Amino acid sequence: MLTTKIRALLQGLPLLSLAPALVALPLLLAAQPAQAGQVFDAIKKRGTIRCGVSTGVAGFSVPDSTGQWSGIDTDICRALAAGLFGDKGKVNFVALSPQQRFTALQSGEVDLLSRNTTWSLSRDTAAGLNFGPVTFYDGQAFMAPKSLGVSSAKELNGATICVQPGTTTEQNLADYFRRNQMTFQPVVIEAFDEINAAFFAGRCDGYTTDASGLAGVRSTLASNPDDYVILPELVSQEPLAPAVAHGDDQWFDYMKWTVYALIQAEQLGLTSANVDQHLNDPDPNIQRLLGTSGDVGAMLGVDAKWGYNVIKQIGNYGELFEKNLGQSSALKLERGLNALWTEGGLMYSPPIR
Repeated sequence: MLTTKIRALLQGLPLLSLAPALVALPLLLAAQPAQAGQVFDAIKKRGTIRCGVSTGVAGFSVPDSTGQWSGIDTDICRALAAGLFGDKGKVNFVALSPQQRFTALQSGEVDLLSRNTTWSLSRDTAAGLNFGPVTFYDGQAFMAPKSLGVSSAKELNGATICVQPGTTTEQNLADYFRRNQMTFQPVVIEAFDEINAAFFAGRCDGYTTDASGLAGVRSTLASNPDDYVILPELVSQEPLAPAVAHGDDQWFDYMKWTVYALIQAEQLGLTSANVDQHLNDPDPNIQRLLGTSGDVGAMLGVDAKWGYNVIKQIGNYGELFEKNLGQSSALKLERGLNALWTEGGLMYSPPIR
């Protein structure tokens, strides 16, 4: 059909008349909906999203005693399900260790990773991942018992440090000690529960991972959280983002713009509680996001109410942060870099139009 339209547009036009036609050609091309790839088609046919999550990081993805998952990473997956199927519950969570996660994604065991994974150049290229928008700006830190008497990571020369293998954390640890001309003895343990147990049993002088992860471990697993201190230095930049495998641009587009919808909803003041009151809002940005005007859903290959379903069932980014990581959670983290750009943070959505 597209070829016929182009032929009809160009056929028989004199040379000087081709300029307007050529200007119109990109608009014709842009008007065609993107073709779904194998992953997006398979997800739609299956009726559920298979989401790779961590094996248990407080505030990000943690199962309770009944197997129900909570955390901001799991809520990102629920937002994708709400927008695609109109039902946030159509997600199967697959717990993956740091060493399992990339193989599971590339083999098709999961459709995406939403498991506190750092966006880096090597993962974006050699590992074959496409990262969506950052959902949490983090940095690697160190935690130590107060009884050790240290107030800075630079006082850990010669210390034993608990660290998980197969992570950027392991490399950052080595880089930090080398840069500061210090030595350390790594205690490398893969399983999340085992490394936590080792640290609290006193096998390590320090424990290193993302600062948010340390806050979660201290608040939920320590018998007395006040006995442990998170040292002030952030030794790396850790932008955490969901990721899909290379090869299906429409699935990538859908994942990316669903995360942006959460951020833009907060920018526009839309919440799970008030979104129904805005269905007749005259603001064209709200109309497009909620599907009351425009064709944003069609461009993504989903229902026109995509954005409405996401916000109604999940909320906006600020709601997710507050519930899972903020003052209403056990972690009680400040928004910091994860505040909206209008509030001094880095959270910013391109226009949805």
